[in-house]
Formats: sequence, structure tokens, C-alpha cells
Amino acid sequence: MRRRSAGNQQKHESSNPLQRKLLDRFYDEAERLLRSVDPGSILDLGCGEGFMLRELVDRGLTAELTGIDRSAAAIASARERLGDGSTFVEGDVRHLDAELGSFDVVMMLEVLEHLDEPDDALALLEGLGSAHILLSVPWEPYFRGLNLMRLKNVRRFGNDPEHVQHWSKRGFDSFVSGRFELVGRGSTFPWTLLLVRPRVISSS
Repeated sequence: MRRRSAGNQQKHESSNPLQRKLLDRFYDEAERLLRSVDPGSILDLGCGEGFMLRELVDRGLTAELTGIDRSAAAIASARERLGDGSTFVEGDVRHLDAELGSFDVVMMLEVLEHLDEPDDALALLEGLGSAHILLSVPWEPYFRGLNLMRLKNVRRFGNDPEHVQHWSKRGFDSFVSGRFELVGRGSTFPWTLLLVRPRVISSS
């Protein structure tokens, strides 16, 4: 499983007005989808430095928040960013501690595009038994196109070097719907967000 680079922190702390506007719209859509199911507890897998969870707190979401990330430095930053009101665990999301318990919503935001075997991550999410799952990935090819417009990663045709998976909106819907039922969709350029739940298997 690949690890996200320090670019995640640079993205969230950018002072570029356009990037700030795009991120605010991303936060808006994530908040809207989460509030639609009114979770009492949220687990953020691959939480990084805690930017998303901090944003949810600032927006008044009252759910109990837990974050997991492989990076000790990211977890330390997340703990500092959110203080004592949230729980952060350094560890590999592929080997979750059963003592963490269950959560109303599990988030995996901007993670799947970094994974060599993203279907394994969906299988892991399916096995957690949470009521809902919130996923996001870059909306391709527009994400790479936006990078090219900013003259970023030009030699890679706009692709971030750590991105090994690329989905269009339709392609991501198809990939996720193989395991989950769609509950809600967030449309915010240049990302795709899906709120899903495990499929109910009929006993008949």
C-alpha cells in the first residue's frame, strides 16, 4: 500500500485563492453528505494531518471522531490540530484493531487513488460493518487537466506521481457499486464523492 506524500498538507494549507475555493466546495459536499445520515461517530481511514476532521469540528459536526494513519508525523500533527476531543491512532488501515469498535460512518478520502490494489480496500471497508461509507477520489481526466493548467506535473501529463489509479465519475461509480449501494453523490470539481452503504443480502 502506497503512502501519500507531504503534498496533502501543502494542498490543505495552500493560500492560492482558486485552490482554497475548490477545497471549500469539497468540504461543503462532504459535510452535506455526512449530515444527510446524521452520524454519531466517524472513522477517518488515512486521516493524514487531520485537516478534514478539523473542518468538520469547525462546521459544528458533533460526532465522535477517530482518525487512523500510517504516518507518525501526520498523527502527531492531527492530535495537535484537534486537541483532546478526538482519537488518533498510528497504524496500517489493513490491520485494524477490533478494540476500536464500530462507527456510523467510515471515511476514506483521497486514498484509493494511491493504492496498487484498491479493491482490497473496498473489501476491508465492506467488512467493517459500518452503516455508511464516504469515499472520494480525483475526478479524471479533469484533475490532471487542472494540474496541467497550473503547469504542475507537466512531464507526467498532469498526473501526481503518487497516483496509481484514475477514475472518471462513471468509472468510479461502477467500481464502487460492485460492493456497495449508492446513497448520495457529491459533485465538486475536480473530485468525485460517493456516500454508500453495504448491500443487504437477501436470505431467500
